[in-house]
Amino acid sequence: MRNLFAFIAGGLFGTGLFISGMTDTTKVQGWLDVFGAWDPTLAFVMGGAMIPMVIAWLITRRRTASLVGTPFPPKPSTKIDSKLIVGSLMFGMGWGLAGLCPGPSIAALSYGGTGLYIFVAAMLTGMAVTPILRARLDRAVPAE
Repeated sequence: MRNLFAFIAGGLFGTGLFISGMTDTTKVQGWLDVFGAWDPTLAFVMGGAMIPMVIAWLITRRRTASLVGTPFPPKPSTKIDSKLIVGSLMFGMGWGLAGLCPGPSIAALSYGGTGLYIFVAAMLTGMAVTPILRARLDRAVPAE
């Protein structure tokens, strides 16, 4: 049952990304081009995503587990540290250069070209290498 809900949620998410144009790299880069040909439509997509998320947060505040029985993860840390800053910078640079982030890149795989496949390969490589590098850095540099 859990996998069925995950499949449905993933399908809805991918469909929403496609319909909203977020799988189109030029639309995303247009959002980031505030001093050029700025395209504000991504703001509406983000706003539309925040509304159901706020509702979900309000509902989960009174629950300890999801509808399929899985416990909710602990609340994330609000600490702003070097790992968060570096990760945010890397994510932002990749988003600005490629016009894609992980969700839309996976949704666009069905029709993407060589550039998209290179981006996804680089993204997956980064996801695989990051825990290894992070463990090495944690050993070399004491926690803040």
